[in-house]
Amino acid sequence: MAITMRPAILLLPLLLSLFLPSSAQNCLSETFSNNRLYDRCNSLGVLSATLHWTYHASNGTADIAYRAPQDSSGFVAWAINPSSSGMKGANALLAFHNSSGAVTVISYVFNNYSPSVRDSNLSFTVYSREAEYSNGAYTIYATVALEGNKTTLNTVWQAGQVGGGVPVGHATTGENTNSKGSTNFLSGQSSSGGGGNSRLHRRNIHGVLNAVSWGILMPIGVIIARYLRVFKSADPAWFYLHAACQCSAYIIGVSGWGLGLKLGSESEGITYHSHRDIGIALFSLATLQVFALLLRPNKDNKYRIYWNVYHHLVGYSVIVLSVVNIFKGFDILDPAKKWKHAYIAIIATLGGIAFVLEAVTWAIVLKRRSRSSEKFHQGEYGTNGYGGRQHQGA
Repeated sequence: MAITMRPAILLLPLLLSLFLPSSAQNCLSETFSNNRLYDRCNSLGVLSATLHWTYHASNGTADIAYRAPQDSSGFVAWAINPSSSGMKGANALLAFHNSSGAVTVISYVFNNYSPSVRDSNLSFTVYSREAEYSNGAYTIYATVALEGNKTTLNTVWQAGQVGGGVPVGHATTGENTNSKGSTNFLSGQSSSGGGGNSRLHRRNIHGVLNAVSWGILMPIGVIIARYLRVFKSADPAWFYLHAACQCSAYIIGVSGWGLGLKLGSESEGITYHSHRDIGIALFSLATLQVFALLLRPNKDNKYRIYWNVYHHLVGYSVIVLSVVNIFKGFDILDPAKKWKHAYIAIIATLGGIAFVLEAVTWAIVLKRRSRSSEKFHQGEYGTNGYGGRQHQGA
């Protein structure tokens, strides 16, 4: 069993890494045109963005400078959301190169999820605004009124594409879905991920649960059933190991699936259709497979062969769908490439183990068949194969 535990050990760095925050960019060294200076700054941690500001308590305003790297053909946006923590309802300032090639900044309220080139009135006063592009980054400068002199506000930031001098949208995977948080303009404290780190944490838990259950435990359970049963000394232990592995995978996987449904219900306007649909199909097939254990006929039952075909087809379908959906999940979470490569190594290791065991067990099965055939001929026809024993002499 030491062999089957090795993939889980290899996965441990991946599991730990998903909960470790990436190192924050140092915002203190950044400088701005016209010798602008700000009292405070925060590295937002997502989209490599930074926010600098000076808060004026006397009149409830803040001078801000938002900077984020982006291609000159794209846009960046920084927003305050007075009503929630997400994009919908956010009052934003967008910077981009317009159709004439000049850097421009507009205000826009995101009542839906598609930006517009037109200016719109924000729910708070913007006393000044401008933007510039240099060294591969946009910087938005503005002086904004903090409504009611409220100092802790939900903030959202974004980066996306421009087409024909008009912002046309942004990615709905990876960091683009986590670019939100809260900022206290008085104390300087902030959280990224928007209430945020909690949501990213739950997304990571969802990914870990599904990777471990559907993506590792399920294939290990199949390997146990397919190959250990060949060894007579492993009977009936292989069956209990197989059932325990698959049931554990199902329980953990359903937990991850339920968390995924919760995350989906909280992501208004963002739907990962193929990931969701495969997940639903996966859950349905796995549930059928669990119920199949309750309906398993005896070995000598004439319907056992049909049950075996059903059990094998559904089982292998679950594994294929699991691996496909885990890679789709990697594309959505967009972790460092090395963790995707680590999972590929785990799957390749399991595949290699299965390949070796396939050859070994087939050799054992063929050898047994040869011995059975030899015993059959000896028992039915005698040692000479012609229905009697050979006698010496006449």
